[in-house]
Amino acid sequence: MKVGFIGLGIMGKPMSKNLLKAGHEVVVLGRKRHIVEELIAAGAQSAASPREVAERVAVVITMLPNSPQVKEVVLGKNGVIEGMKVGSALIDMSSIAPLVSREISQELARRGVEMLDAPVSGGESRAIDGTLSVMVGGKKEVFEKYYDVMKAMAASVVLTGAIGAGNVTKLANQVIIALNIAAMSEAMVLATKVGVDPELVYEAIKGGLAGSAVLDAKLPQALNRKFNPGFRINLMTKDLSNALDTAHGIGAPLPLTASVMEMMQALKTGGFGDLDHGAIVRYYEEMAQVEVKRSSRADRDQ
Repeated sequence: MKVGFIGLGIMGKPMSKNLLKAGHEVVVLGRKRHIVEELIAAGAQSAASPREVAERVAVVITMLPNSPQVKEVVLGKNGVIEGMKVGSALIDMSSIAPLVSREISQELARRGVEMLDAPVSGGESRAIDGTLSVMVGGKKEVFEKYYDVMKAMAASVVLTGAIGAGNVTKLANQVIIALNIAAMSEAMVLATKVGVDPELVYEAIKGGLAGSAVLDAKLPQALNRKFNPGFRINLMTKDLSNALDTAHGIGAPLPLTASVMEMMQALKTGGFGDLDHGAIVRYYEEMAQVEVKRSSRADRDQ
């Protein structure tokens, strides 16, 4: 299938490459020319505007930072909507506000264009190896038509409901991840402050009920003091802001999410917004005046 891909950042670039590996023709558009050239070398074609991308393909995928960027690219001047044919489709794989997904879908429907909101989870490493989880909202028949396109980038692609449901599912996913990282941080700072090796605590608890994919992924970052972004704090605060806005609109209190959001805002203010969201541990470390890190074997044996 001929696929357009707009947004070639940390996630979008490897996702585009996986579409090429799966045999799809891909027309790309991104802000950084060297990334576009890298994808052209891998077999992609390039376009000069969202409208041109849409004119040349059957389905357009967007992978952009937030709601305003998606609205601009899809509905703005020279936007995707101006180039899409009746019967074509937009798959927005960005993480945006569910109500914005519905608004964009309604505008596209007036032109005879279908839409799926299909945000992803898994971070850069899973984008690279094609094992993302995709949470999809939209019509079942549209989902089935483009399932193989999405599956080329993912291990799991699940239809969760009507348009907007994909982003509601993503918000729930982000709330769980953020709270898990905060809980891990509290626990490991506690252990460190008392004088117990956090790595040994991890070895003891990871096989029990406290074990989780979040613990397995994020504690090693802290122990190694490496917070290279798989998913930046800046992006997580955007997702939690969308979660809180959505929750306030429907009367669903999220007190724990609000607390973690304030921790992340403090880290952003401190200049850590471009670190991985696993760096939440640094908020707790600062308060407790300790550092969660790997001990040497000699230290353990004493």
